[in-house]
Amino acid sequence: MSYMLDQADILIDLAQQTLHLPKHNKFYVISSGKNGIGEQENSGKTPRGWHQVAQKIGLDAQENSVFIARQATGEIYDQQLAQQFPERDWILSRILWLDGLEVGFNKGEGCDTFRRYIYIHGTPDTEPMGIPMSHGCIRMRNKDVIELFQLISEQALVYISEQALENKPLNFQ
Repeated sequence: MSYMLDQADILIDLAQQTLHLPKHNKFYVISSGKNGIGEQENSGKTPRGWHQVAQKIGLDAQENSVFIARQATGEIYDQQLAQQFPERDWILSRILWLDGLEVGFNKGEGCDTFRRYIYIHGTPDTEPMGIPMSHGCIRMRNKDVIELFQLISEQALVYISEQALENKPLNFQ
């Protein structure tokens, strides 16, 4: 399976910690995996390559709604809740669940993005952006992930690049 970079609905640049929507001319600062880049199961790393948005979760959720196991808990994130549950990896506002498209690389045994529960999701606004801090997911500001959620559809093509995407040819795989 091979795609052209200009087919991507979402381009994620891990080197620069940005997410770009080329068809909408939108750029966002993100935070990827603090353990680095890679596809291995249980690594806490952000996977590379071609993906699609398999499921969009949280359509009518309030901004800062808390999700656990892709289910809204009914909680709204605030500092009091953060102090009450300091160990939580906060998944807020919206979830775009990614599915790898490259068998043996980001899809299949030991490397499957979908089975690793890799999402694009909201995070507390107190969390830093522009530096790797997540457990492998792509974290965004809540207002940004809500806007992204509205602009793209399920099955949207996502390309996650380890290298900076500027000045790259449009036909690499």
